[in-house]
Amino acid sequence: MIDPNPFMVFSGTATKYLAERICQSLGCPLGKLIMTKFSDGEFAVSYEQSIRGRDVFLVQSTFPSSDNLMELLLMIDAAKRASAQSINAVIPYFGWARQDRKDKPRVSIGAKLVADLLSVAGVDRVITMDLHADQIQGFFDIPVDHLYASGVILPYLQSLKLDNMVIASPDVGGSKRANTYAKYLGVPLVLCNKTRARANVVESMQIIGDVKDKNVVIIDDMVDTAGTITKAADIMMAAGAKSVRACASHCVMSGPASDRVQNSALEEIVFTDSIPYAQRCAKVKQLSVAEMFADTIRRVVENKSISDQYIV
Repeated sequence: MIDPNPFMVFSGTATKYLAERICQSLGCPLGKLIMTKFSDGEFAVSYEQSIRGRDVFLVQSTFPSSDNLMELLLMIDAAKRASAQSINAVIPYFGWARQDRKDKPRVSIGAKLVADLLSVAGVDRVITMDLHADQIQGFFDIPVDHLYASGVILPYLQSLKLDNMVIASPDVGGSKRANTYAKYLGVPLVLCNKTRARANVVESMQIIGDVKDKNVVIIDDMVDTAGTITKAADIMMAAGAKSVRACASHCVMSGPASDRVQNSALEEIVFTDSIPYAQRCAKVKQLSVAEMFADTIRRVVENKSISDQYIV
């Protein structure tokens, strides 16, 4: 009997929750894969069903620890050796993306290294979302389908029906993303100019624009320690903002982030589910991108354009 699905979806350990939602949207079962772990921390990948001649989609975000990246590399290698027709890495959160250039002498460019590792392992296509820097797509010599979390965040913001809304960027580097949201919603843009003492430590911040009596929405691609976001929210409330909430694509939320958000002036902080969030913080809300990735997988299999699924 011929299987009606010419493609198969598999998942690494850390992103299985999202892969299951994607498969539910696609109406197909999640493929059977075993990750065998040894006592020294090493692990091995084994597909428990034939993937010969199939289009294989491997769902795995590469957030810390580095085991998640290594799992994906082993999944790609195993699929190549098992004669898969095509190997597509679905990476909702692409780790090491902040290392996209040499910002000082004698440092690595981690994003390029990860791109090379994936290519050498044998991947044929990468499907990812909201890269920290758009130019990372150029690090690959294979097709990269770059999706945007705006597809789920913008409808949520519109559902809030906030009056006197302004969109804010937490730093000058994120102004392009924030400006896209502001233009789509037809609202003003506010910028925060910050200086850092060192990585993850904000030294000073100034607001460029008017936030008095406004409902402010801060837009970013990721929140790590939440130092910038919470400081921006506190400064905006002190400047007379009516409310401040934040929306970001990736819920990194490491170290003291949850406590900072909970104790900050933020009304809520909205993420996608590209990264699992296990800590408890009443102000954190996650929107699922499963349907968006499922639709992209469907279009790739059917050789259809994905451009018309972008809101902005």
